[in-house]
Amino acid sequence: MSKVTWQLATVTAIRPETPHVKTFILSLPQFTPHLAGQHYDLRLTAEGGYQAERSYSIASPPEQTGEIELTVEIIPDGEVSGYLDEGVAVGDQLEVRGPIGGYFVWRGEPGAPPLLLVGGGSGVVPLMAILRHRQRLGLRPPAVLLFSVRTPEEVIYRAELEAMAQADDGFTLLLDYTRQTPPGWAGYHRRIDAAMLAEVVARFGETKPQAFVCGPTGLVESVANGLQAAGLAPAMILTERFGPTGA
Repeated sequence: MSKVTWQLATVTAIRPETPHVKTFILSLPQFTPHLAGQHYDLRLTAEGGYQAERSYSIASPPEQTGEIELTVEIIPDGEVSGYLDEGVAVGDQLEVRGPIGGYFVWRGEPGAPPLLLVGGGSGVVPLMAILRHRQRLGLRPPAVLLFSVRTPEEVIYRAELEAMAQADDGFTLLLDYTRQTPPGWAGYHRRIDAAMLAEVVARFGETKPQAFVCGPTGLVESVANGLQAAGLAPAMILTERFGPTGA
């Protein structure tokens, strides 16, 4: 099967992640193994023939076969995400194609450098696929996730990330709240800046990490520049960005 062939996937479960984010588990009749960091296109077709298409990162690891998980942020007035939020139930079918993308991927090869993952909002989704893949592989290169969100209720995958950090000494979860913090919070409470990135990179010591950065365009560009200022070579910084059209 071509990777760009459309197929009808069946929704087998819907899992709320935050008040504005849901994960859709889709069973695929023609499953193609994916790489951590890839995405699927999802297409909606109205009765009159009008079509709307969006791309969503795969949240599930490659080891989870036969199905994929797509985590979707519900955008106000979003044409596609709004329909997924209100018009889709378990048992429904959705038209998808993939996996797509070969640049922003982590293969988990032995001897790979440490991982620095930086995400803003729903930009954490492909980074979660990388972390889940790392966990399933058992190779466990050192990894740090710097995850920027506005408020505590907007931390996607919070319980799983906290459990992962507790069970794995090689994984560090760094939450950065840009607006509201939990009571007694002593961690980062500002937009990601060069000083913050320098501190995070310093955690790796002499061994420079491979960085994956995903989020809104402004955040991605700022973080990429900050990581270079902190000593990472451009080739060690992979980026994926999304704009306001990703609704």
